[in-house]
Amino acid sequence: MRYDDMLHPTPQGLYCPPGDFYIDPVAPVPRALVTHGHADHARSGHGAVMATPQTLDIMALRYGAGFTRDRQPAGGDRVEVNGVGVVFRPAGHVLGSAQIGLEYKGMRITVSGDYCRHPNPACAPWEPIPADVFVTEATFALPVFRHPAPEEEMAKLMASLATFPDRAHLIGAYALGKAQRVIALIRAAGWDRPIYIHGALQALCDYHVDQGIDLGELRPATAERSKKADYAGEIVIAPPGALNGPWVRRFPDPILGFASGWMQIRNRAKARGVELPLIISDHVDWPDLTRTIQELAPQETWITHGREDALMRWCELTQRVGRPLRLVGYEDEVEE
Repeated sequence: MRYDDMLHPTPQGLYCPPGDFYIDPVAPVPRALVTHGHADHARSGHGAVMATPQTLDIMALRYGAGFTRDRQPAGGDRVEVNGVGVVFRPAGHVLGSAQIGLEYKGMRITVSGDYCRHPNPACAPWEPIPADVFVTEATFALPVFRHPAPEEEMAKLMASLATFPDRAHLIGAYALGKAQRVIALIRAAGWDRPIYIHGALQALCDYHVDQGIDLGELRPATAERSKKADYAGEIVIAPPGALNGPWVRRFPDPILGFASGWMQIRNRAKARGVELPLIISDHVDWPDLTRTIQELAPQETWITHGREDALMRWCELTQRVGRPLRLVGYEDEVEE
């Protein structure tokens, strides 16, 4: 039996024939195993969904309680799905995110989903799963991507607040995971004042708090405040799309920031009108990506959604077996 017989790409996503299930499928299927709640990995309409309890809760928050007919919570213990051993282990990406380990007839495959090796106060840390085949993302798989420590980026924000106390600081951050991580990092940097959030972030922030993530005092950034000046010197977190619309007019001469690994590319920051780029990513950068492959030492590395060519070349130069999966339907750290 070959690895391809155990798991292979299809138009719907990665399919496991012996287990008769898909992993992070991009179209409705009878049975889906889902790594995390981001919209390019977790879609509604599947007959049955197996995921961590937190990912199932997040999918219900985003799509409604009827997003599937059969919710199957996955804990840390190994379970059997039609004879295939399945285990979920933390991916360090967002709350509830997991890598999915498969075992069948002595073969082991780990599907990492999206993962991050840097400590994240808003979710459980990445855990290794030994495997013969490691399926890795390649979002930032170019040697140029070397993300600074998030604490350094928070120091930039704190310095800007001290320098411009009369201006509101609006920080764009994706609704699931990034917003809550940025808030937790701001708290760790010593900011004990209220943080204002866009209404689109409220439900997911409330859920993180319910799960024991300390975000401090959060207040809605609503139009009910009497004057623009009331937001002077305050921090406001919003989904990136809100920073491009009329919503920002309620704030005094705002400084626009954006928390993303893509902020390392100056042209991306400039195109968005970002004055304060914060290089904070929930994905592995090039050093952590290659380190992970070296540490796991799989027989084969399968590469998906991202910079497949560069990582393939690195595999060749380091005498590793690499394979591009060329899956479609996944985005590079883009959230709705």
